[in-house]
Parts: sequence; C-alpha cells; structure tokens
Amino acid sequence: MKTVKRIFILCRNLLLLLVASAILAVVIYKYVPVYYTPLMFIRLCEKDGAGGISHHWTPIGQISQSTVQAVVASEDNLFMEHHGFDRKQIDRAIEEAKNGRRLRGASTISQQTAKNVFLWPGRSYLRKGLEACFTLLIEWIWGKERIMEVYLNSIEMGTGIYGVEAASLAYFEKRAYELTPEESALLAISLPAPRKMNPKRVSAYMQGRQRHILSLMKKIKPVNMGYRYPGSSYSSY
Repeated sequence: MKTVKRIFILCRNLLLLLVASAILAVVIYKYVPVYYTPLMFIRLCEKDGAGGISHHWTPIGQISQSTVQAVVASEDNLFMEHHGFDRKQIDRAIEEAKNGRRLRGASTISQQTAKNVFLWPGRSYLRKGLEACFTLLIEWIWGKERIMEVYLNSIEMGTGIYGVEAASLAYFEKRAYELTPEESALLAISLPAPRKMNPKRVSAYMQGRQRHILSLMKKIKPVNMGYRYPGSSYSSY
C-alpha cells in the first residue's frame, strides 16, 4: 500500500508540475516575443529546412489591418466572438466525418496559435488534448490581441518562412504594415498549405480565392487591433 501511495503522490506532483509549467510558459509569452517554435526546429531537421529560417518578430501595431482582416475572413471569422473553439465548425466537421467525407480541420486561430507555439504537428488525441488546454490558457491569459499578434508572427507561410513580416519581405519586398488588402488576401490563402501555395505565383484557383476573401473582408465586422505607425521597435533574426 505504501508503494501505491508513493506512486500516486509522485504522479500527482508530476501533474501539478506540468500544469504549473504550462501556465508559467503562457504567462511568459504574454510579454516576451516568440522567436522560435517547435515547428521551426522540426522543419530544420527536415530537408525543407536546409535553407534556414526567415522570421522577423513584428508588433501587431506594425502589421496592416488588412492582414488581420484577411486571416480572420479566411481562417476564423468568429475569432472575436468565440472563447477559443468554434462549436459550429466542430459539429460540422464531426457530421461530415460520420458521412464518410474527408476529415477536415475545424481549428480556430486560437487553437492554431496554441499548437504553433507550444506543441508539435499531428492528430493524436494527446496532442489535441494538450492543444485544448493551451487554447483555454491563452484565451484567458493573453486575450485576443496578443493571440493575433503571436499567430501572425509564428504561422508558417512558406518553406523556411514564418510570420507575416518575413512573408511580406519575401513575396512582395515590403514591410507588413505596407501590405494592401489584395496582398493580404493572397497571404491568407496560402495558410492552409504554405509550402504549396506561393503568393508570387498566383494560380487561377488562388485568384478565385482572393476575390472570395476580399468579399468576406467587407462583410465581417472590422477587427481593430490598434494599428500604429511603425516606430523603431523592430526586432529580427
């Protein structure tokens, strides 16, 4: 009985340590820029990472509002309304899976941010469970503006390209605050398949998606993230 009790106490303490570590990490990243993510390291270990990493951390106030509007229109049009999870999209994905249709993602921007910053790619139940926990934490501790800021700075946007600033420089040779609605829509299109869709080489499909996203951008409620004229606080590596 003593051995069982010791094992129980050890497991309990380990669980408490993991929970405390997760909360601490979320609190730290509320204030500290996210310069590296697990996916960046994974890609570096793959052939696609041979060219290194292009990533420039940029405050949300130095990213064009059209880019924020475009990714919300494309990826999660209820971003400002939900608390991390879009129940309608989840229910729809489950129903489609039951009917034998291809399993599709139903992740919100908050969920994608939690996965990008704290976890690894994959579809295991463990990973999805941890993603849900981190999603709740960042919604509670960070708030929407910080979630969007980290998302736009950590999302993969091409081979070795991470974040809107690096993508803007790579594809359009301009800073993120200079992006037009049309360019922002092209970047948003590439998010589901960033290593396959190149905003520099626009296909007929991408043109159609661009028009659709531009139309949605006008219909959804404006997402104001406190745009400011770019100052000197520009961090890169």
